[in-house]
Amino acid sequence: MKVSVDISYYPLKVEYISPIKDFIKRINTYDKLVVNTNPMSTQIFGEFDEVMQAITREIYKSFELPHSIFVIKMINADLNKS
Repeated sequence: MKVSVDISYYPLKVEYISPIKDFIKRINTYDKLVVNTNPMSTQIFGEFDEVMQAITREIYKSFELPHSIFVIKMINADLNKS
């Protein structure tokens, strides 16, 4: 099943840009996923299991930074327009 995920990351620290860029860099290493980033969020498209494994792994790494918030929306359809 194809899914589309819209994810936003909010590290609650003074220097917040670096952790966000690091998360985006890591999520872009997954060859089977399509990743589009804009100033408000990142969209991830792909097969459900592959997307969930990737975001679970990368959110876990990001949670090493205390007080990190993720906001995630997901639909069971491929909404990728590219």
